[in-house]
Amino acid sequence: MAHPIPKFLTHLEVERNYSDHTILNYRIDLDEFFDFLKGVELKNVDYPLLRRYVAHIRSKNLKPRSVARKLSALRSFYKYLHREGIVERNPAALLLTPKLDKKLPMFLSEDETVTLIESPNTEKTAELRDKAIFETLYSTGIRVSELVGLNENSVDMIGNVIRVLGKGKRERIVPIGETAIDAIRAYCSVRSKKSQALFLNKNGQRLTTRSIANIVNKYIQRTSILKKISPHSLRHSFATHLLNRGADLRSVQELLGHQNLSTTQIYTHLTTERLKSVYDQAHPRA
Repeated sequence: MAHPIPKFLTHLEVERNYSDHTILNYRIDLDEFFDFLKGVELKNVDYPLLRRYVAHIRSKNLKPRSVARKLSALRSFYKYLHREGIVERNPAALLLTPKLDKKLPMFLSEDETVTLIESPNTEKTAELRDKAIFETLYSTGIRVSELVGLNENSVDMIGNVIRVLGKGKRERIVPIGETAIDAIRAYCSVRSKKSQALFLNKNGQRLTTRSIANIVNKYIQRTSILKKISPHSLRHSFATHLLNRGADLRSVQELLGHQNLSTTQIYTHLTTERLKSVYDQAHPRA
């Protein structure tokens, strides 16, 4: 029988629309699992053996999130094997995912966001591009991976929306503000036309997520903002500022492209902390 991993990964790509990044990680996780089995056939794997495998990966002092992903890969794999009739039972169904602490994401205040966005020198083409990048990230809340995937025709400059290909290759339409549209229009008027990609490097090629991180670091140092900021922080700032100004959680969920409301709820912790701060400063008996 052919090795089941390639067919499983194809199933994830074609039927489940998993991202390339997730598929790569699942392949690595399953290769590690097969190394652990040392020739034991899949049909002979039972729950006690899987428990030993869990103990094995925990012994590597991995982060809980990495352990959770490996167990998720294993559960998905065995669910697929059972559905396809390759195994008679699914011993992975009983595996429990470790409880993950949700980290509060780092975000900028509204003033800090303005400082960052206004820091590029728009007399230079590269910095005109950087300002358009910052405006787009903050105006739309899209992920950096979604930003670098934008093409020039992804932006509807009349309808003030952009077409984004998000996680799981799901497409969504996101509103974009007039200020960001103006910044993109200004950049497009001077940029190289060597590529259909919207944001280009000095060689006329599509920017990468690493490039965006380097760009953000450059301006953080220029502005002397004393926070550990990543490109994703503009997405966090977008969500936090919307909620602070009264946006409802469901709308923010849709704007961010989250499938589950629980993912968006992390931002309510941030707004709660702000309310506590206001309360402590303003209430006479706080």
